[in-house]
Amino acid sequence: MLRHVVPLAQMMGATICLLHVADGWAARWFGPDAVSPEVTADRAYLAGLQAQLQAQGLTVDAELAFGDPTKQILRWIAERGCDLIAMSTHGHRLLGDLFLGTTATNVQHRVDVPVLLVRAKPENATPGPR
Repeated sequence: MLRHVVPLAQMMGATICLLHVADGWAARWFGPDAVSPEVTADRAYLAGLQAQLQAQGLTVDAELAFGDPTKQILRWIAERGCDLIAMSTHGHRLLGDLFLGTTATNVQHRVDVPVLLVRAKPENATPGPR
């Protein structure tokens, strides 16, 4: 997803605000005090992304939130304000989406700013045509 966002941020001189929501049992139960392999990995992932983008000369804020992803994303948007929201989707497809809904769908229908949805690719997938 960042390959779509970085050129936009560079062109507009925008700040990239990274938000990841940890929603495992420890994150939901203990919030910011959660200690688990998932939360440790999430913190490292965010810090790595932030450093990578800053090395490209971008201004980057990052936050790890805890709990229900939709609620946390909407809270964060209301508190910070955004000109554009970019989210990756996981492509559960029909049955998963019908029963579980999707965070991206729930967010896009509750905000008044443009939402860029980019389908996440599996880590080992070969790049397709652009």
